[in-house]
Amino acid sequence: YLLKTHKQPESVLYVSSQNDSIIFPAFANRLEYSKEDKKIVITLHNLWKNDSDMYVCAGVLKNAPSLSVNRSGTIVLITEVEQTDCSNSYWVTYGLIIVVALLFSALICCSLYRVNMKKYFQKRKPNAVYEDMSYCSRRNTLVRT
Repeated sequence: YLLKTHKQPESVLYVSSQNDSIIFPAFANRLEYSKEDKKIVITLHNLWKNDSDMYVCAGVLKNAPSLSVNRSGTIVLITEVEQTDCSNSYWVTYGLIIVVALLFSALICCSLYRVNMKKYFQKRKPNAVYEDMSYCSRRNTLVRT
């Protein structure tokens, strides 16, 4: 047996030598155990403040009318843990991401304005060189031999 002994005496776990076990209702879904030969490891989960108590192991001896209690027990003291509200930190993170994105886009806009990207996207007039190729102007350039 695993027993609570002081505040509210009650049974927590019973394991027989034939591997039959009973987890009592107060600890249903909150207790796990493993048994190997004569050793039992017990793990308690999701403890509440009223689970604070002295826990002792007890055994039933053959031909004995009462339980044999191990003199040493384990004191379990449950204190409340202050939970922090993490939802505010998400807003801070999202806010920082938005500010960084806005600053980055402002930097891009300023650099594009500084480079004057407008001139790169305008239609350019083709560079044209006009040369008079009429007969009159060619006549003077001909070399005669």
